[in-house]
Amino acid sequence: MGTRRQQAAQTEAELKAAAIRVFARVGYLNTKITDITAEAGRATGSFYKHFPSKEKLLEALLADLLAEGDANAELAGHRDDFRDREAVRWHVAVYWAFYRDHRAVMSALQQAATVDEEFARRSREMLEPDLHHLAGHLAGLNPPGGPLVAASFFTSTLSAVTAAWFTDPSPAAGEDETIEALTTFLHHGLGG
Repeated sequence: MGTRRQQAAQTEAELKAAAIRVFARVGYLNTKITDITAEAGRATGSFYKHFPSKEKLLEALLADLLAEGDANAELAGHRDDFRDREAVRWHVAVYWAFYRDHRAVMSALQQAATVDEEFARRSREMLEPDLHHLAGHLAGLNPPGGPLVAASFFTSTLSAVTAAWFTDPSPAAGEDETIEALTTFLHHGLGG
């Protein structure tokens, strides 16, 4: 029984890895399930044993990213008081590196949410605990709109700037300069 579970887990991992490679090459919207199974060297039927749809595969990838994000919160240097600029910078830099490492999936999530309102809703639900956690970092700041609104502004701005930079890197500013500018912008905005 253990061998069967191990094989199933391996097949699922191979399908996820194949999907990420295909998303990176052609984008989420242009990816077909048969592209993923061909990339993984698996029969199309094996996909459906693990995921009922391409959207459910992407949800599973999002769950994996959220678990990794939770682990990142345990890294050295994590501070939770956004009155401290270095705490803001740590979050910006960690997100930046995370986006760089998972660019294909991050882009796929944005593409899927743009064309599928139900997927966008489920994604927001999955991200809700992280938003509330981030809002807790704003205690003592009295941010415009309150902590939850400000946390939403923070994550939206961080996500948009990072995605834009990786789509078309700025010739005027490298990664470090952009991280510093974004940190200053967000820290000043939160502190008002």
